[in-house]
Amino acid sequence: MTITRVTPGGLSAPDVLRWSRQHVDPALRAVVDTLPDHLRHIVGYHVGWWDEDARPTTGGGGKAIRPALALLAAEAVGGTAPDAVPAAVAVELVHNFSLLHDDVMDGDRTRRHRPTAWTVFGVGNAILAGDALLNLAHEVLATSGHPAAEDGLRLLTAAVSRLVAGQCADLGLQQRRDVDLPECRRMAEDKTAALLGAACALGAAFGGGSREQVGHLRAFGEALGLAFQHVDDLLGIWGDPDRTGKPVHSDLYARKKTLPVVAALNSGTRAGEGLAVLYRQDEPLSEGDARRAAELVAAAGGRAWSQAEAEDLLAQSLRDLHLANPVARAAELEALARLVTRRDQ
Repeated sequence: MTITRVTPGGLSAPDVLRWSRQHVDPALRAVVDTLPDHLRHIVGYHVGWWDEDARPTTGGGGKAIRPALALLAAEAVGGTAPDAVPAAVAVELVHNFSLLHDDVMDGDRTRRHRPTAWTVFGVGNAILAGDALLNLAHEVLATSGHPAAEDGLRLLTAAVSRLVAGQCADLGLQQRRDVDLPECRRMAEDKTAALLGAACALGAAFGGGSREQVGHLRAFGEALGLAFQHVDDLLGIWGDPDRTGKPVHSDLYARKKTLPVVAALNSGTRAGEGLAVLYRQDEPLSEGDARRAAELVAAAGGRAWSQAEAEDLLAQSLRDLHLANPVARAAELEALARLVTRRDQ
């Protein structure tokens, strides 16, 4: 495939994602093709390349935000997107490893408008497919031949360690009645923000950026990642199923302790107390219960707080981007940041 280099400054966020896919998808498919047939089948289904019978499909994949951030970060420090393709592929492999495992642990039965991989191929197979992707991510960096590969491996390994710690903390929080807001925020920083920060830092490293630039772009990605988690948590309660691919109030049916929920539970309001009663009952929430829980989260201030936090974190991320002194792609990085923190996705 011939890829035309696009001059900086003019791409919209959707155009950036299409441009990124031109670079990343061929390399990602080539890496996945090295897997044993059964695991390749599961992974291809999970990422939306084909259906459960391996018939090609279109439009089923996610936005692939993380690889786009890696490529843009490389160009922001004066490098080229092709140089950063191994970094972009690695972070996308890690992201999908985490999604395969998360769906199993959370019991989620739907992702991107169709059944999750574990419901189709079984729990064990989905876990093994995720393990295979994590292994591939490290292999891609280790065999890239890039001067930044060794540092990149350390950076990615540290991010994965935080991601796993965050997921472990998340599982623990769901089993407890009392959860405070700072520990919920720390969980989100590890579970979500660490990998977005790593995507930006890896891209900058593979683009030849200075230590200071890598650090500022990592901070940009981490602030953006936490903002993204606030948005994702809001969508888990109030999101349009046609856009999210999940039922409305899905996080409430599962009684997940997400950021707006924990803010509401710790609000000291009557609405927060009412939400706690619903969350502590033994029987599953009915449709009416879930609707009432959403009203209580809003009444207790959880919805407004998460919205304000997302906006503040977006502003913080853009300050960090400015501190990195980007020589290119600043406009595209800002456009992508605003895309992922929109509440109407």
